[in-house]
Amino acid sequence: MTDSRGKKLYSIPETYRIIVNAMRSIPGLKRARRSGEMTMPFMERVMLAVTEVNGCALCSYYHTRVALENGMNAEEIKGMLGGEFADVPQEELPAILFAQHYADTRGNPSKPAWERLLAVYGETGASGVLAATRMIMMGNAFGIVWGSFFNRFRGKADARSNLGYELAQLICTVPLVLAGMLHAGILRLMKKPVLTF
Repeated sequence: MTDSRGKKLYSIPETYRIIVNAMRSIPGLKRARRSGEMTMPFMERVMLAVTEVNGCALCSYYHTRVALENGMNAEEIKGMLGGEFADVPQEELPAILFAQHYADTRGNPSKPAWERLLAVYGETGASGVLAATRMIMMGNAFGIVWGSFFNRFRGKADARSNLGYELAQLICTVPLVLAGMLHAGILRLMKKPVLTF
């Protein structure tokens, strides 16, 4: 599926890969949260940046509320959802730019971008940024479909979508999540790298 700007929606195989990557990254997010390197406002900024790239209305709505509850002001949130980062704390800007790059490349960041993130935040912080990015990518992959499906019945169909695409993705949601969790667990047991180039 392609929108008028040429941005493709996620296919079922892409959605599966997004799920596996998100599930594999959860331990990194837990470590970063425990160490204090990934605060809630920081995580919400990452999530808003990715959501802006992917254009998920449901995630924009939800994460705007969570960001407000975690101390971000309305102007900063509005700016982030418009692709403006003037109000983002300078120490978080490298993470925000990486998250956007990750989303823009559909989960295939460049090795230099990852190495810059590691240099700025270290292994724990970079893993937290990667995990937050991957979690919202998964949220966006589902949120876009669910939003498109429900908006269709409100007379506001998403120009990027069609009913067949939405139904196929919705029917596959539970099997994809279960298979993705199992796949991620196996890869974790095999000690496969969380990010490859």
